[in-house]
Amino acid sequence: MNAKRLLPWIAGALALVGALVAAAPRQPVRGFDLEAFGLLPVLEGGRVKPIDSLARNSLLLIRGTQSFRFEDPSTGAKRTVGADEWLLDVLFRPELANGQPVFRIDDTEVLGLIGLPQTSNRYFSWNTLAPHLAEIQRQAEIAEPIDAKQRNRFQAAIVNLYDRAWIYYRLQNTLQVAGSPGLLVESASAGAPGASQRHSMLASLAHFRPLPPPEGRGADAWRNVGEALRAAAAGEVDPGLAAWGRLGVSWAAQDPASFGRAAAEIQAIADAQAHRVEAIGQTRHELAFNRAQPFYLGMVIYVLALLVLFGSWLADSRKAAASEGRGWLDVLRPAAYGLLLAGVLVHSLGLLSRMVLQDRPPVTNLYSSAVFVGWGAVLLGAFLERRYRRGFGTAVAAATGFASLLVAHHLTGDGDTMEMMRAVLDSNFWLATHVVTITIGYSGMFLAGAIAIVWVIREHVAPRLDPATTKILSSMVYGVLAFALFFSFLGTVLGGIWADQSWGRFWGWDPKENGALLIVLWCAIILHARWGGYARTRGIMAMAIFGSVITSLSWFGVNMLGVGLHSYGFMDKAFFALAGFCASQMAFIGLAYLPRQFWKPAARRGGEAAQEG
Repeated sequence: MNAKRLLPWIAGALALVGALVAAAPRQPVRGFDLEAFGLLPVLEGGRVKPIDSLARNSLLLIRGTQSFRFEDPSTGAKRTVGADEWLLDVLFRPELANGQPVFRIDDTEVLGLIGLPQTSNRYFSWNTLAPHLAEIQRQAEIAEPIDAKQRNRFQAAIVNLYDRAWIYYRLQNTLQVAGSPGLLVESASAGAPGASQRHSMLASLAHFRPLPPPEGRGADAWRNVGEALRAAAAGEVDPGLAAWGRLGVSWAAQDPASFGRAAAEIQAIADAQAHRVEAIGQTRHELAFNRAQPFYLGMVIYVLALLVLFGSWLADSRKAAASEGRGWLDVLRPAAYGLLLAGVLVHSLGLLSRMVLQDRPPVTNLYSSAVFVGWGAVLLGAFLERRYRRGFGTAVAAATGFASLLVAHHLTGDGDTMEMMRAVLDSNFWLATHVVTITIGYSGMFLAGAIAIVWVIREHVAPRLDPATTKILSSMVYGVLAFALFFSFLGTVLGGIWADQSWGRFWGWDPKENGALLIVLWCAIILHARWGGYARTRGIMAMAIFGSVITSLSWFGVNMLGVGLHSYGFMDKAFFALAGFCASQMAFIGLAYLPRQFWKPAARRGGEAAQEG
């Protein structure tokens, strides 16, 4: 086989090897097998998950990250604390966890309320917040009755801080009362005088349920520690209580050997129930998914593909200026395509894993829609590159894939992205037909807009314009718009049928329905303008870019408005990002209508145009 034909495969294989290395099981931390701890199944948020997922989601909600740097008081050295280690400290070493800076506060009024200076540091510990918790709670209780859409910046920030503090407090009082002798002592004296009050407190505050259903109970009958302690006082002892107690004692004493044995004992108890609770068997898969972080790896690979492709264009321009051969172009462009295919594979495996874990189609919420939109756009771009082999397909595919996964990454701040479905969405048939179809239409619209932006940039940056390349870009946009029109129209019709079944009407001029209709109409307008000769290449490109604005408003705008039957939760934190995106697209439309390389003197532009002619 020709060496050049091997380049895409070699580049893709190297990227996949790097992904496998990143997904490898973690090594023990200071001798502790945190992998075994992360695998332990718990029930939280309506679904069974490994405690690693709970730890990651909780730290993400409270701090905005899944790890942080912290100075270990025992050694004085700074080290990275992962989510599992942080959760263990919260549960069993609260005196240490309370000093860790995990609460991010950006609002200046909130900082002033609790007497903190406005410095570059935005991360604070529980110990810092503790003296001000009463005032934080009071202000939050004033703001909470106000509708989320009507709250000012301070009210939204104080409610958010209180919610995060409440999660932290509940975590500390899930397995044992913070500051008590511990769960092992508590479980050994379950019937002691005064214990009932502590058990009731644990039962009411528990953030998750770590004890699988006992024999004879239904698969949903998971218990929290408080409930199990009350049952133990009545003579029904759950073996998991003592096992979790031993885990806590070993972590508090920093005894890795005992910790490993306790984690293995808890896992054995859970495995014994796996034949009745099918979700327990999925925890190993979800832990591997968490560890691999396929969508983050996909972002990295897409960026590498872009960098390699840009390198090929830079080398090609220098070779052309020197009137030399193609040189590096024949090496780097296939390598970029190979990296793109590796990114597609990693992206696809991540999407498939989520489908298996949820037992759902690929799109179930706003987060998964961002992942799927990017996946669809990347596949379309890879197909275009395979057909035209000019590098533009690789460029728009990698850029769109990276951008969509970046959007998805910023949507993880609300915690678990595999949450339980809302009742109106609890239909695999319609999720697999209407939702997937309409989202594929989004992919096509964004890809067409991205190709049009490439045309605009090339118009002003390229030293010479090749008419054949311009024709290829125009053909790409036309084909992708026709693809988007088909899926957008079909998805809108299917949505109307679903609405008729759910709400008793096919169409109700709901904001989401209006947005879907606008996408269909705008696609049709562009194609008719092209067929009728009302717009030529420049006009079609500008209209395709505006299609991205319409699609983004339909996709995210409904949640910004917080109105209509399709708004499943008000979201205002992405307002400035959405406004910035729309503004950038309008800027590219403006650039499309400016004279080519408008910043150069008119005489020079005229000379170059004559040479090209």
